[in-house]
Amino acid sequence: MKQGTLFIISAPSGAGKTSLVGEILSRGDNIQASVSHTTRERRPGEKDGVNYHFISQSEFLKMVGDNSFLEHAEVFGNHYGTSERWVKMTLELGIDVILEIDWQGAEQARKYFPSSQSIFILPPSKQALRERLTLRGQDNLEVIDRRIAAATQEMVHHIDADYLIINDNFETARAQLESIITAQRCRLSATDHQDLLLDLLS
Repeated sequence: MKQGTLFIISAPSGAGKTSLVGEILSRGDNIQASVSHTTRERRPGEKDGVNYHFISQSEFLKMVGDNSFLEHAEVFGNHYGTSERWVKMTLELGIDVILEIDWQGAEQARKYFPSSQSIFILPPSKQALRERLTLRGQDNLEVIDRRIAAATQEMVHHIDADYLIINDNFETARAQLESIITAQRCRLSATDHQDLLLDLLS
């Protein structure tokens, strides 16, 4: 069975990463998103096990001690981590996995999965980023200012990715992300379409 591909998607908060991934998952097949564990509070509308696995700090630290995470990081005082076991099992079943993650986690994940494909999503401008964070209505002005400052530091790391998408027009960005996934699935390996090739070439 052909192994799935790990698609590592990074972006500053407000760049539209979550909306793009949600659209890809609703339209695509044979692809799943990794659900991270986090110690942060659940936001309105979020569901445990769907958006995140919401756990206590003591539970999180125990998982760190048990080496359960492919990667983990602290962001704005909250901890986030990706289950290494789940990602490996899903890829081995031939299912592609999307990993939404910050640049630090992406760096760690690429070391575990060197064949992964890394994608960085950028906003069209800082002003657009501020407007999106404000319209989201989840943070006060002080937190938004912190997120903008952090985004400036994060966006430097776009050079570490294999692909860059500017999310100015949502449909264009969605089509570009789908194209990257489709192109990866069309890559040949020694075992791809083995039965068909044997028949055609015999």
